Amino acid sequence: MTDMDDHSPIWIEIDRAESYLVCCMSDEAMVLASSILKRLLENHNQNNKECKISKHFDEEWYDMLESSGMVLVQAMKQLKRASEILKELKMLFGSFTVVPVQVFLTGVCFQMSEGLSTTVQDSLEEFLNNWIYLDDRYYPLSCTEARESNKGQACSMISIEVEKYLEVVELYVVTLLAASVEGMDLAISWVEKSMLPMEKRRDLLRRLQSMSSSTVTSSSQTSIPPQLPDEYKSNILDQNRSNEHQKDGGPYLSGQRNYTVKDEILKLSRQRVPCFWWFPTINLKFGNIQLPVPSGKLLLASLLLIICYVTRKKQAMLKR
Repeated sequence: MTDMDDHSPIWIEIDRAESYLVCCMSDEAMVLASSILKRLLENHNQNNKECKISKHFDEEWYDMLESSGMVLVQAMKQLKRASEILKELKMLFGSFTVVPVQVFLTGVCFQMSEGLSTTVQDSLEEFLNNWIYLDDRYYPLSCTEARESNKGQACSMISIEVEKYLEVVELYVVTLLAASVEGMDLAISWVEKSMLPMEKRRDLLRRLQSMSSSTVTSSSQTSIPPQLPDEYKSNILDQNRSNEHQKDGGPYLSGQRNYTVKDEILKLSRQRVPCFWWFPTINLKFGNIQLPVPSGKLLLASLLLIICYVTRKKQAMLKR
């Protein structure tokens, strides 16, 4: 890019890369997006050294970086290279803190869909641990250190809003860590030590503690299959209450102490329950007439028909 004040050629290239993506020309989209990103980063670094970057340029540069980055990660997803996205971003940008947040989050989600939780966790931790909270925004640690050493210069410095940083925090803490019982303690510990605004930290801790308590409650409660008849549900509940007051099992338990709902279901399945008990009434249809008949009466009528059939057959055999 020869003229840094005119970004229209870059936007035209980004538009072409997006067209490649829509037309399923993923290879072309990836190559062009990667080329755009390299040029944007090289030109920005050069102008940043010379302190020739205005606020307007910085904002537009970030928008172009985000647009071309989104094309790159989506193209890699289409090419079935989602497992390489974070590695590619790290190689292009040099640091995850330079990657636009939306591009980084999309890449992380694509890799999580591939089941690569270990790689994703390492990348999220690297991203989150390299920011510092100052004046209601987050700044990369490397940039703040460089700025301290050049106090007389007013060079450009990347920063992100608190809400953007929190999006990454929630993905790491809530979606990744808190998804398992083992990771819940780690999630709570990380939030307690994090550099989050006080109010945001309290809200996130309350959310995690609520998730933790609901998980414990749901796992401790005994669930009863809804398809069981009411009388069997009451039997299970009565048995569970009696088990709470017994140290040792009864004769059916044969010395076992862990008597669960599964055992009760197995017990019920061994019992010979007439199939008609499951259906209080059965609808019989004669042409356009539908007649509801109680299952007990239908069973009795069936037995009478069978008896009549057997009797008539014996009579016919005797006449022969």
